[in-house]
Amino acid sequence: MSSTSLLLISSLFLASWFCATEAQSTIPIVNGLSWTFYKSSCPKVESIIRKELEKVFKKDIGQAAGLLRLHFHDCFVQGCDGSVLLDGSASGPSEQDAPPNLTLRAKAFEIIDDLRERVHKACGRVVSCSDILAIAARDSVFLSGGPDYVIPLGRRDGLNFATRNETLNNLPPPFANADTILSSLATKNFDATDVVALSGGHTIGISHCSSFTDRLYPTQDPTMDKTFANNLKGVCPRSDSNNTTVLDIRTPNKFDNKYYVDLMNRQGLFTSDQDLYTNKKTRGIVTSFAVNQTLFFEKFVLAMIKMSQLKVVTGNQGEIRSRCSVRNSGYSYLGSVVEEGFETLSELI
Repeated sequence: MSSTSLLLISSLFLASWFCATEAQSTIPIVNGLSWTFYKSSCPKVESIIRKELEKVFKKDIGQAAGLLRLHFHDCFVQGCDGSVLLDGSASGPSEQDAPPNLTLRAKAFEIIDDLRERVHKACGRVVSCSDILAIAARDSVFLSGGPDYVIPLGRRDGLNFATRNETLNNLPPPFANADTILSSLATKNFDATDVVALSGGHTIGISHCSSFTDRLYPTQDPTMDKTFANNLKGVCPRSDSNNTTVLDIRTPNKFDNKYYVDLMNRQGLFTSDQDLYTNKKTRGIVTSFAVNQTLFFEKFVLAMIKMSQLKVVTGNQGEIRSRCSVRNSGYSYLGSVVEEGFETLSELI
């Protein structure tokens, strides 16, 4: 290996290490979480997950975006408690049935449960599904080209899932403007830099036409680049088209800062994306991330660690599910436990 290659690898390692170190030194950790939570009970948990995801992404790198989005949708609604992983119950629908979650990838849920099975086989039932999801999201970023970093662990799985209205109220839609998103996330203690950094998760992944055709039909959004718009009309010839397209036209499967370059060129897919460059409160942040990927990575890591601790459940306030899609003791809905002592829904019927 050449000295130039060694220098490049060393530089990448130091950049990743810096991100992790800065995050640990500046982000307060929620009581009950720890940087070394599974050091004794399951020391190989992170290596088990990463090795398996390396295999998954080698076959389909698109799953990285699916897992990252799943973590976002879990944390912003009711906190990072694994509630989005719960199937519906006899008492009512789950978070998965709310409109913002209908396009979550089915494969992402399967991957998380497969990881849970592997981890539990190696260590016993000591690692929660919510921690597995948090680790998988972090690895999705790193294995698609983004920064590597450490996250605090020790979450427990929640006992309830949120209502449809709670889900709708906590997941800003793609047609929301920057002011709406800033106001929504400010209630969760995120500032403008956090919001723009977290939006950078759209540097990977795909979207259905229905999430952005309001910018094409019946009148084209004047903020959209004309060539970009015409290409999208080719993908989505009708406003009700069920086709999909990539979120970042430059490097759709690589976690980098090109999403912000897209925005500067008026090639953001969603209103919620493009308005970050249109709005004077966030325009400068977008520009800074577009010209400095290291800065974006650093701010993204800080925002992700902050997000991963939203309203976490710890200690005896939660559980460690034996299956990520169902509570150990049956189901609860709207905070009301149906019945104790059942493992699956079929046993309730």
